[in-house]
Amino acid sequence: MISSAFHAAIYVPLYNGLVFLVGHIPTHDMGLAVIALTILVRIVVFPLSHRAVRSQIAMKKLAPEVEELKKKFKSNSPEQSAAIWKLYRERGIHPLASLGLLLIQLPVLFGLYWVFLLGGFPQIDSSLLYSFVSAPPFTDMHFLGFVDMGAKHNIVLALLVAASQFVYTRLSMGPRGQSANIEASLSADMAKSFDLQARYLFPLMFAGISYFVAAAAPLYWLTGNLFMIGQEYLAGRRFRDR
Repeated sequence: MISSAFHAAIYVPLYNGLVFLVGHIPTHDMGLAVIALTILVRIVVFPLSHRAVRSQIAMKKLAPEVEELKKKFKSNSPEQSAAIWKLYRERGIHPLASLGLLLIQLPVLFGLYWVFLLGGFPQIDSSLLYSFVSAPPFTDMHFLGFVDMGAKHNIVLALLVAASQFVYTRLSMGPRGQSANIEASLSADMAKSFDLQARYLFPLMFAGISYFVAAAAPLYWLTGNLFMIGQEYLAGRRFRDR
């Protein structure tokens, strides 16, 4: 059903991590274990997420220079792209840092989906546990007593995911008014189209996915979004004048 590589590299470590966290949380609350796992993942990828936030801030400051390059090489797309990438390299900006951060998170999200899809909890499969991980006496699948982590169709979590994704996108991309004076062009139209999708379509898409998967996955995504919102806010204040 799932590949042996994914099973060994993602599924089993993630399963053991959740069992370990559930066993060390006094209430054995699976929802709290998912939140704790999210925070641990965010701490591990913090250097990359920090670079992504700083790159986004720097790219906003460079926007006028980028637009000048687009005008200068308006009739030559390859030279335009090369000039923009050269500018980014000279300023030490990594425009793909956010993509790398997303690619790191997706295996964890897929792993959570499969763990709960295959009924990994509340019964513990001892054959999957590492020697240093012990099964807890029981697993409380109801986060804070009322949100079933293994159940689908949680509309509240789905809406919270959409709201948090919208807020995070708004913080990371800035207000739409900043691009109002960009000269009309094919690249500008494409940028505007992506901007609209990222701000409005993506949050709705994440909400739809969240509604049809076990609640553990959207709780992970929601917690991660809240973490990044806090990081965006702090980074925005810290680097505002740099």
